[in-house]
Amino acid sequence: MNTSIFHLNEPFLTPDQNEKQINLGNCGVATTHNRGWNTIANLPTLQYSTRIIDKADNSTAFVQQTLENLITKNTNSKPIAYLCTRKFCVVRPTHTHHTKKTFLFMFEENITPQEEAPIMHHGVDITPVRERAELVRAEIGKVIVGQDDMLELLVTAIFAGGHVLLEGVPGIAKTLAAKMLAQSVDAQFSRIQFTPDLMPADVVGTPVYNMKTAEFNFKQGPIFSNIVLIDEINRAPAKTQSALFEVMEELQVTVDGHTYKMEEPFFVLATQNPIEQEGTYKLPEAQLDRFLFKIIMNYPALTEEQLILRRFVNDFSGEIRKTVMPILSPSDIADCRKRAEQVFIRPELLDYIAALVHQTRESTDLFLGASPRASLAIMKTAKVSAAIDGRNFVTPDDIRFVCFPVLNHRIILTPEREMEGYTTKEVIDDILKKIEVPR
Repeated sequence: MNTSIFHLNEPFLTPDQNEKQINLGNCGVATTHNRGWNTIANLPTLQYSTRIIDKADNSTAFVQQTLENLITKNTNSKPIAYLCTRKFCVVRPTHTHHTKKTFLFMFEENITPQEEAPIMHHGVDITPVRERAELVRAEIGKVIVGQDDMLELLVTAIFAGGHVLLEGVPGIAKTLAAKMLAQSVDAQFSRIQFTPDLMPADVVGTPVYNMKTAEFNFKQGPIFSNIVLIDEINRAPAKTQSALFEVMEELQVTVDGHTYKMEEPFFVLATQNPIEQEGTYKLPEAQLDRFLFKIIMNYPALTEEQLILRRFVNDFSGEIRKTVMPILSPSDIADCRKRAEQVFIRPELLDYIAALVHQTRESTDLFLGASPRASLAIMKTAKVSAAIDGRNFVTPDDIRFVCFPVLNHRIILTPEREMEGYTTKEVIDDILKKIEVPR
């Protein structure tokens, strides 16, 4: 089937726009929203899916789901990365960091069931996952400007049941983002400021002698909470870092032979500054491996910094932070996790994940590759990412999106590559290019 590709070469949105409409003539109207999703109104009923080629990064994407129900019943359900009919398809690459371009595919011939049968996975309803993720991002977005990928990864991690390490220079809202996320969840929150003199007992707790009963009673430390913010985690020595090993992996703390279970959800969100070296300690590899994601935060763009100034021009004390309300409960998070577990992933994509992680162990650029824990992390977060995008099936783009934040802290460059100025991102990108994407 011949396909004509028309590139809509214009900005997705300017910072002051909430949405922008693109007139497609007789085909309808495509609307781009401020989070980058596309919806189309006034279209005929959707019937078939088709295969398309994404020219943004030369990878093959699959439109694997008929969207008849979405158009006819849920027109207002926004986050979906593509929409197609028998005659055309509007696509934005689902997770492409380097472009916000939109592509319009016009089919010269109608698709027939014999040419391309629809691939529909009847299973769990992931609409609540998508809607709750949107609510969380909207609440945090009242305060945080930009950092869209970071916010999506935070929501992905909390729905997947993992922990996050935020790394970035001072002043780019690492701690603020963590606090706003905690504020949007109706659960217990505690903050631990790691310092060089912090002891393990200051984190997990310690037995305290009760003179009235002549017994030792265990006094819980600040780690006993649902959402734990560990600020400047690399300022505490290795013995304090080791206090987190058991609780981050097994959701329990053992003190004096007694084991204390954590209440779910249990989510550790740590921050660190990569610039300062004095008075800091390198995190042990075993602890780094327990973080689901390491999210590297960068400076905001010029337009985003302009919005930051405008947002706080009359709010010196940050009163706007009080407007962030708890809109997620622990039961909501548990429900999202159960639904994400049921998202369909093809066996070929499982093999793709295994090949990617295995290549990190074979690469001559790396001294240390990723463990099977990384494979499981990619699989889990790809399923959650698909659910957040409004799909009950995983695509290769979901895997590629989570690959870097899952792998970048689990691999170590060889000394030769470090001296040459290589980065883990370059190595991971090379691996993604080498491994063939399943079709």
